[in-house]
Amino acid sequence: MLMAHPAVLRDLIAEYEVLEALHAEDGSPQARQRLDDIAYTLCVSTGTRDIDAALIAARHQLPGARAEDDSVVAG
Repeated sequence: MLMAHPAVLRDLIAEYEVLEALHAEDGSPQARQRLDDIAYTLCVSTGTRDIDAALIAARHQLPGARAEDDSVVAG
């Protein structure tokens, strides 16, 4: 699997979190589309199928992620 550059992942995570905090899913069609696009890109970049798993996987790939990080828990 190709791995996204950590800077790209960091930017995608940050933009997703901002849009989510601003409730983009309830906003304009453009804001909803951007949120969907970022979620899709994160999923593709991490080899996952849903945004929650993608965010966990992306954070785990960032420099400084710890192996004992409890955000990566088998469910």
